[in-house]
Amino acid sequence: MENKLIRSLSILLLGTQIATGGAQKVLLDQARWFHARGYKVTAAFFYDRDGMHKKWQDVSPFQIVNLSNFQKKQGAYQSGLSILAGLFSLWQLIRREKIDVIETFTHDSNMLGLPIAWLARVPVRIATHHGVIEGFPLWRERLHAWMVNHNIAQMLVAVSERMHQIALLEGVKAERISVIQNGIQPMPFEGEHRLEVRKDAGIGADDPFLLSVGRLVHVKAHEVLVSAMPAVLKEFPNAKVGICGDGVLRGDLEAQIKSLGLEGAVKLFGEQNNVAKFLSSADVFILPSRSEGLPIALLEAMSAGLPVIATKLEGVGEVVLEGVHGLFAPVDNPEALAEVILKLLRDQDLREHIGAAAKQHVNESYSLDRMGKQYLNLIFTLLRLETSRH
Repeated sequence: MENKLIRSLSILLLGTQIATGGAQKVLLDQARWFHARGYKVTAAFFYDRDGMHKKWQDVSPFQIVNLSNFQKKQGAYQSGLSILAGLFSLWQLIRREKIDVIETFTHDSNMLGLPIAWLARVPVRIATHHGVIEGFPLWRERLHAWMVNHNIAQMLVAVSERMHQIALLEGVKAERISVIQNGIQPMPFEGEHRLEVRKDAGIGADDPFLLSVGRLVHVKAHEVLVSAMPAVLKEFPNAKVGICGDGVLRGDLEAQIKSLGLEGAVKLFGEQNNVAKFLSSADVFILPSRSEGLPIALLEAMSAGLPVIATKLEGVGEVVLEGVHGLFAPVDNPEALAEVILKLLRDQDLREHIGAAAKQHVNESYSLDRMGKQYLNLIFTLLRLETSRH
């Protein structure tokens, strides 16, 4: 009987915006995992930032809903109306689809979506904590913790032990936090041709190719990687850096690249729907971030067999064992980053050894299946607790 009940569950995965990003990828991967196992799945977002709703829907076997017509650069009044419209649409969606489980993927979707789900008496309500948000006001942080502690969300999932500790500091009670590390679906590299990708990107067949993936925002610290390149180019003058991603700092990075005379060495590829082709053609992956939860981009690079260089953040340190799966560089230190890059570029055997170990480690320990089963076990547990109360 219980198995029949569980199999009939209707699951809603709620994010803030339709856009390229780690949290969105985790959401869509989870949706595919649940859908493949026979659950009724809906993915919903409060707005379509990049106009990708139709494209995502065309390649997804489950329903994807854009809840409002929110547009960038709206005035405060219009934005408020769009948010209210989105909340009403969410209420209607929950009632129409008879949602049994809701999981929200950002602080904003936690705070907007979970009260609606609580009012609609959705039996299982799960919030998630994927990373620190720059400029997040203290009062919202406290309100977020209060919501979790007072059963608006029955559980907050932290995607790394570091996020667990941050959630505790934010005021969430320990018994309200569960740690489930992110997992990934192995990327399809078979159809990618290294030399063709490099040629299209303006990278020579023998050029050392360093790749970074992430939004062009302060926390990702791409300007540190750019600053490290003059020292790298002194020894490897044909080295190239490619950065996949877009964001508010693109203009600043372009100006920095020009001022350092790096136009031929540093390439901003913008947002990419097919990161796999760059991973398959790169030699080293670099994550120079100032803060991370458990970055999907890092897991994907390791799964591709790339040796990684990352800043020694707690969330990253949970995945990467130094000298085995990758190398670390200190935060905000271009000179030290350049030295670590040079260490890898000088030693092909070291690159190959670290890359192979990284691939094996991620494929064994950070699979989508492992993550999906842990979320499913949490859903079962919360559903039983909720059923026992009634």
